[in-house]
Amino acid sequence: MFQEIADSFHGTLHDFTPAAPITDRCAWDALAPDIREELIADAEPYLHFVWPVLTATDYLDFTRTGNRSRYQDKLFARRTVLNTLVLAECAQQKGRFLDDILNGVYAICEESAWQLPAHNSYIRDTPQLPLPDVTRPVLDLFAAETGAILAMTDYLLRDAFQAVSPFITVMIRHALETRVFTPYQTEHFWWMGDGKSHMNNWTVWCTQNTLIAAFACPMSRERRQEILKKAAVSLDYFLDEYGEDGCCDEGAQYYRHAGLCLFNCLEVLNGVTDGAFASLYRETKIRNIAEYIRNVHIEDEYYVNFADCSPVAGRCDAREFLFGKRVESPTLMDFAARDYRRRTDRLIPEEHNLFYRLQSVFHAQEILEYPLQENLPQKDFYFPSSGLFLARGQRFCLAVKAGDNDDSHNHNDTGSFTIYQDGKPLFVDIGVESYTRKTFSPQRYEIWTMQSQYHNLPTFQCPPPELMKPGSPDAGIMQMDGPEYRATDVSCHFGEDTCSISMDIADAYPNPGIRSYVRRAVLKKASPEMKEAETITISDHYDGDLRPAVQSLITYEKPEWDEAAKILRIGENGSCRISGAGSVSIQELPITDERLKTAWKHNLYRTLVTLDGPDLTLVIH
Repeated sequence: MFQEIADSFHGTLHDFTPAAPITDRCAWDALAPDIREELIADAEPYLHFVWPVLTATDYLDFTRTGNRSRYQDKLFARRTVLNTLVLAECAQQKGRFLDDILNGVYAICEESAWQLPAHNSYIRDTPQLPLPDVTRPVLDLFAAETGAILAMTDYLLRDAFQAVSPFITVMIRHALETRVFTPYQTEHFWWMGDGKSHMNNWTVWCTQNTLIAAFACPMSRERRQEILKKAAVSLDYFLDEYGEDGCCDEGAQYYRHAGLCLFNCLEVLNGVTDGAFASLYRETKIRNIAEYIRNVHIEDEYYVNFADCSPVAGRCDAREFLFGKRVESPTLMDFAARDYRRRTDRLIPEEHNLFYRLQSVFHAQEILEYPLQENLPQKDFYFPSSGLFLARGQRFCLAVKAGDNDDSHNHNDTGSFTIYQDGKPLFVDIGVESYTRKTFSPQRYEIWTMQSQYHNLPTFQCPPPELMKPGSPDAGIMQMDGPEYRATDVSCHFGEDTCSISMDIADAYPNPGIRSYVRRAVLKKASPEMKEAETITISDHYDGDLRPAVQSLITYEKPEWDEAAKILRIGENGSCRISGAGSVSIQELPITDERLKTAWKHNLYRTLVTLDGPDLTLVIH
């Protein structure tokens, strides 16, 4: 797709001009007064800002303790504050914020490195170096993004900088040359692709920001052509990883760094080539990638989640709306506009990327004025590329993940299900804790949230329930990671009244003593008038030698087991009738991690159900 167009393009390569520079007062003054006032008000607390100090020992903290946050929180703060100051100066043009902007630009240019400590290596999946080699920069997610921020800053404020000193722009361009452009053209980083290695959001995220930086700065046509062609190759490698269904196997949260970065790559490429790549917006795969985020939305802030994705994947900003506009999807535009209006921070002041902020600033009014449509129903879906099944009724949303345990940001979760009732979480996927050194290491699956026993899945040869706790050295036989650990015999049915999926998940476990474990999930739909009659049935049939088999059920609200009625009552409204249970016990799962707290407002619960025989049936109503 991309490479063919890039190779055949021989026209003029323009500068990338996504928004008006500060000197174009017609554009900035045409913004709604409340938007300009908000931009200025957001920046006023940062007048005379004391920029966070980044030390060598801050960088070493990741190697020494595994903590990522203490260093990167300071690094990100520098960039978000700079963005806020730049936008305020453009909105007002009185020079009030210029000194603080200069301090921020100099602080960032003087950093020893722009890559995060967690990304400080030259070969994928190898140990990170404790400190950066300043003679050989690593071009990671945030080195590329820093380049885009500084290039946009210089583009917007170039005339203001020149009035102070021409060497401000010289310094920015020198930093971009040594830390972005030269590494991009002379090194091979894994995310660039080689036709063999798996790609993920890194490919389009890094490529997007490299393109922004390269085309916002003066550069020879020959060099720009080389960068464009290299970017096109990487983008094709990225698209090759996607099925025609457009499913992001990293989940809704990573769609913002995958699908939306693909969109902005297209925006840059079309902007600098007079629309040479515009035909790609008509490709079915790209349209499906765009619409994925709406298709996995449940209600309000909740999305279907799996792997490292959180169920609270973030509100839409301008990018989803503009992507919908480009692929001519009114349903995506409506969804994005509706969700955008729920934001309390419509100008996304916490965003690291200045280009995203410009998109929101200059399109906020269009999104707010977009005429919303009524009664746009969401469809039932099966994404064969990742094995994700979704069925929706009047009361319930059922999601089941088939596929395998080789997704990007993978958890061992083949066959797990999530259920939302009346738009609220009932049976849930926990997500992931704050990233540390261990998260992307060979010890990844020692982390409890990655394990199948903390998904809605069975575990075999289990110890007593009191020993099945986070961090237990021997919790029984769980699923393993890798492409060979997968669901087999997968079949789906979508009907007006009933939707179902069936699969055998025995191969997701490493023991031949599990001959088969067939799971069937059925949503029996009801009419709006009879919605209380709607049910979900999860039917498991086990054939194997490994006993006991214990089903984990993760719930958001506190469950209580009614032994006489054989009903698990979940919170105020949830009810699950269980047949085939030998014993039932309930554990509380403390939610103490800051990342998990953004999704779950209180502790979660795990119900352990021991199979009494070969069959276990859950009926949720």
